[in-house]
Amino acid sequence: MAYILAVNPSILANTGMDRGALVTVTAITAAMATTLMALFTNYPIAMAPGMGINAFFTFTICLAKGVPWSEALGMVFVNGVIFLSLSVTGVREKIIASIPLGLKIAVTCGVGLFIAFIGLKNGGVIAGNAATFVGPGDFTAGPAKLCLAGIVLTALLVARKVPGAIVLGILSITIIGLFTSNGAGGRVTDLSAGIFSLPHSASPVFLKLTFNFLKSWKTVLEALPFIFTLLLVDMFDNIGTLIGVTKRAGLLNKDGVLPKAGRALLADSIATILSALCGTSTVVSYIESASGVEAGGRTGLTALWVGFFMLTALFLSPLILAIPACATAPALVIVGIFMMQSVVEIDMTEFETAAPAVLTIFAIPLTFSIAQGIGIGLICSVLLSVGLGKARQVPPIGYGVAAMFFLSFFKIWPFK
Repeated sequence: MAYILAVNPSILANTGMDRGALVTVTAITAAMATTLMALFTNYPIAMAPGMGINAFFTFTICLAKGVPWSEALGMVFVNGVIFLSLSVTGVREKIIASIPLGLKIAVTCGVGLFIAFIGLKNGGVIAGNAATFVGPGDFTAGPAKLCLAGIVLTALLVARKVPGAIVLGILSITIIGLFTSNGAGGRVTDLSAGIFSLPHSASPVFLKLTFNFLKSWKTVLEALPFIFTLLLVDMFDNIGTLIGVTKRAGLLNKDGVLPKAGRALLADSIATILSALCGTSTVVSYIESASGVEAGGRTGLTALWVGFFMLTALFLSPLILAIPACATAPALVIVGIFMMQSVVEIDMTEFETAAPAVLTIFAIPLTFSIAQGIGIGLICSVLLSVGLGKARQVPPIGYGVAAMFFLSFFKIWPFK
């Protein structure tokens, strides 16, 4: 999981947030959230700002829609409060049940393609092209060459099941970058600031969230699709990870039900609120927790150690900040591949399942928006069900969510 200390700041810094402060809050929120999970559940589940959600926060909410990062943090906070309320009341299960299984899996796959696309872009492997929209970057440039080498190296380490493969890949490319020209008279990696220091102050982002989007009914409706997407991705990401990791750890009961699931989601919702207050995007349960399970971890003590080491990493802030984008880009690509692997769980033999799922997978990276992708897939799924005479199989809340996206897409009142 240590890669998130470099990758999360590199993504969120695109919004204008202070990168040094982001390193600090990434470590702090990971430690706090992981500790909450350990104390609430005694499960070996670690947490940190989520991949995919941080990209949605940066590239969709802030950059594409022009929302200031402080307002986006306010949306994360509201999402956390709603998630907490839904976790306590049990409505959470109804929302999740309203989304077809194939579509849930498709969201994970689409997010995987999205962050892999961002990784290739950040590494200079792909670039904008007026004729073809996107095209290959300059492979002769130092950063692009290092990014491609990093993808191959990390993939090889993962395939050979080397512990810490992603971190080793990042560190290897960072070291090679010390001897590689950046094309501007310098080196790709600049370690002039040293390796060790006291942690950077979190003050540039700490408690900087604002709530101007709550000032009027119109701005609330404009923010609603973003908040709802944060909520959906948060719920799916956490439930999928919890089930996957605890199943591997042998913690599910004989009926396949996770004991203390309510406590786990309660811990996550509280952690989401804390992440917004500290100054970062939503925290989620990490599938990388499975590596701790494979090493023998079965209790919250495993998670507590993760939290401890996240905090000690703060004294390596100069090293973390020196890691170039071409070194973190391969991590995005590899994590994207991990997420895309679940596509085999979608029943592609049933066209009514395949159509909305594939549309979702395509739409998320091509629209550069997780929200748009979910909306397109859900609307397609609902319309297919109605057209095939299966309208009663769609829960009322499913129609409500699809209608919200439809009104938003076509700017129909009250979304004008």
